[in-house]
Amino acid sequence: MAPTKKTFTKEPSIKDISIIYKVLADEEKEYLEKNHTMVKYKKNQIIYQEGEEPTGLLCLGSGKVKIFKEGVGGRDQIVRLAKAPGFIGYRALFAEERHIASAVVIEPCTIFHIKKDVINKLLTTNNQLCLNIIKSFATELGFSRYRTVTLTQKHIRGRLAESIMILRDIYGYEDDGCTLNIYLSREDIANFSNMTTSNAIRTLANFVKEKVIIVDGRIIKILDEEKLERISRLG
Repeated sequence: MAPTKKTFTKEPSIKDISIIYKVLADEEKEYLEKNHTMVKYKKNQIIYQEGEEPTGLLCLGSGKVKIFKEGVGGRDQIVRLAKAPGFIGYRALFAEERHIASAVVIEPCTIFHIKKDVINKLLTTNNQLCLNIIKSFATELGFSRYRTVTLTQKHIRGRLAESIMILRDIYGYEDDGCTLNIYLSREDIANFSNMTTSNAIRTLANFVKEKVIIVDGRIIKILDEEKLERISRLG
């Protein structure tokens, strides 16, 4: 019998946050490497809560995170889904405000924490870093405005189809090229699509009957991307 091959997962590093690290001068890289902390979070752990004051820049080195805000009647609204590498909670940091939403772990993750005075020092000496942060802000703002319109104007089928496509765009596929590389509960899918859980369940079932997707527990496989995009577009 052939020996079983062991696979090793590379430990995340602050160097993986390329939007920051790659534009730093050597002395700035050394300063950052000495002045950050790494924290590991388990599934369902809270990273920060609405109303808390940010203490630094949070860089997602691995894993998946959802940002949500509690709405009327205790129903959550997922406003953003994040993947590594990237930032979370940085709007409140740079606005010098408290967090207006909460962040919870979907899949085990590694967070690099850069204290406020450290990131501010780097920003004052590195113009390209400033531009990268601005670009990140602008991209997220554009997406938020787009979602505000579609979640209020599209019908249920269009909203859910769009949400599935966004999950595809953010997290991609598994190796089979059709299974979404993210596993959300029906409630999370509903909260991301601005609908009730019962409506999400019913609409997913209809998509299955129409052979647009396959659903197996939290696993979603897209069978017909063209039709899914058409449903989203027609709203």
